[in-house]
Amino acid sequence: MSKTKPTKKELSPKQQEDLLKILKDRFEKNKDLHKGLDWSKVQTRLAAAPEKLRSLSEMEDTGGEPDVIGFDKKSGQFIFCDCSEETPKGRRSLCYDREALEERKEHKPKNSAVDLATSMGIEILTEEQYRDLQKLGEFDLKTSSWVQTPSPIRKLGGVLFCDRRYDTVFLYHNGASSYYAVRGFRGLLRV
Repeated sequence: MSKTKPTKKELSPKQQEDLLKILKDRFEKNKDLHKGLDWSKVQTRLAAAPEKLRSLSEMEDTGGEPDVIGFDKKSGQFIFCDCSEETPKGRRSLCYDREALEERKEHKPKNSAVDLATSMGIEILTEEQYRDLQKLGEFDLKTSSWVQTPSPIRKLGGVLFCDRRYDTVFLYHNGASSYYAVRGFRGLLRV
């Protein structure tokens, strides 16, 4: 399987309408995640970026429950993140990246986290972004999520992942080709 690029296929008007309703309902239900932000401004931004709607649809379809978690004043972008209680079900059992996937001789997972994130048009969270998300709620109490791994660690064959246990966010390491049924990744999208 070669590295894929973000899809350019747009959602149908009905799919867009359905997705926007889900996102709006979630936005209004979880106001603590985005205090002071106005849905109408988010919706205007989304209407101008159909490729971002496709990414949000894929985040939703894989169980991520994306929601707005902030606004970047410098870039003027709204920041969406997977806010599902546990790492998204449709993005688990993945090794970290293409190199790790190719290293496995048997029992290969279907894909890698990096390749899937790229195909969805989203970013895997950094450790800092993961810790910031945990300030908004309690996530990954039973699962764990790959986070972006610095090049020096990755070059030595390692990768990083995080979870929340004992009311504390932990950062761990593992071999890049490992994968587990309870480990996936959370994505971030700037709109």
